Amino acid sequence: MSDDVPVQSYRLLLLRHAKSAWPDGVTDINRPLGERGRKAAPLTGMYMAGHKLVPDLALVSTAKRAQETWQLVAATLPSEVAVENTRAIYEVGAPQILSVLRATDPAVRTLLIVGHNPGMEDLALQLVGSGDADLRMRMADKFPTAALAVLEFEAPGWRGLIPGGAKLTRFVTPRSLR
Repeated sequence: MSDDVPVQSYRLLLLRHAKSAWPDGVTDINRPLGERGRKAAPLTGMYMAGHKLVPDLALVSTAKRAQETWQLVAATLPSEVAVENTRAIYEVGAPQILSVLRATDPAVRTLLIVGHNPGMEDLALQLVGSGDADLRMRMADKFPTAALAVLEFEAPGWRGLIPGGAKLTRFVTPRSLR
């Protein structure tokens, strides 16, 4: 990246997949959403649409529950979103997720990641350096399924996102949306 790249505002949306089912004999990556998850995911999507939190790009784990979460969320959004399905954010920690998002094209100003805990929660807690202290405490206490954390930062691109460099502007859970 050259030194003449301007600093811009970026928004990162971290969405934990909705509640999954645990059917016998099904491998982890193939677990589908449960009934509660099928109800919660559209609530989160409607919140996103209503608050103009529509991503330019969605990076979605290849796990079935994450794919199904994204499909239900995407159906509520006012426009189509570019999607990259990636196994690189399945069953990995915060450093690996951060590495994936740092590779995002700087033209993408709002990025959504649909992934899993503990990586999503750990990443959010590592990145947040400012914002509403009550929101941060709620997020640190529990990052439940179908929860959405909205982080904002300024940098010359996604590579400029550093630990403590983002502001937590929203943290919503399905329970808070009912």
